[in-house]
Amino acid sequence: MTDDHQLPPVLAFDALALDERGAAYLDAAAHRVVIFDGAMGTTLQLAELSAEDFGGPELEGCNEALVLTRPDEVAAVHKAFLDVGVDVVETDAFGAFGVVLAEYALQDRVTEINLAAARIARQAVDRASTADHPRWVAGNLGPGTKFPTLGQIPYEALRDSYQEQAAALLAGGVDILII
Repeated sequence: MTDDHQLPPVLAFDALALDERGAAYLDAAAHRVVIFDGAMGTTLQLAELSAEDFGGPELEGCNEALVLTRPDEVAAVHKAFLDVGVDVVETDAFGAFGVVLAEYALQDRVTEINLAAARIARQAVDRASTADHPRWVAGNLGPGTKFPTLGQIPYEALRDSYQEQAAALLAGGVDILII
């Protein structure tokens, strides 16, 4: 934080632009422990899905593709986490930005994949939320596989890739973004 307690520019956001759900999350986090889910990828791998479930052998292991090919499996993971009482589910979008998706030739489907990931999580959360136990969706942006500090990608390209993903997750209905 800076001396005047302002967020650094890269982390700044307009609190007035938060919708009602986002504001409710911030209020809850200020007053209690908020429990997040975890291990979406590991849980999906335990489902013993076939290459065809991912969309073919070239996509096997790309968990983010499952939001298009097996949304039922992704929704089942969200439901399982919600059933045990988590407050926040993370989208199946850890590697759903252009830099990582390019490794599977899916870089042109960033918006489609992130919209689907957000909508699947949003539906699960909306079904599980009650007035006494509201739930939220976190748009999950992972670290990726290329790093500017190692000279593998220009910073601007990585930034632009994250911006595209974040915009789609927000459009799909997430309440917050996490990295």
